[in-house]
Amino acid sequence: MSESFVLKNEFAHVSVKLDRSANGDRLLIQDIRTGKISYFDPLELESLLWSTHKDLTTLLDPSQTRWIDEADDVE
Repeated sequence: MSESFVLKNEFAHVSVKLDRSANGDRLLIQDIRTGKISYFDPLELESLLWSTHKDLTTLLDPSQTRWIDEADDVE
């Protein structure tokens, strides 16, 4: 794994690093506050580039996901 760097503002505090342990390179992003980790492959990252701000509105609303207990998040 490569060296990580931290990005933060008044809304978020994350650590970002390149992960090469899978079948291809991917980005590992960790929420410093909660410790939650997610991996993003190149297709997922490119999809973000093609998204509009309107597409991301629900994703960026913390009330939709941030304060939901994962045990309650069953669909």
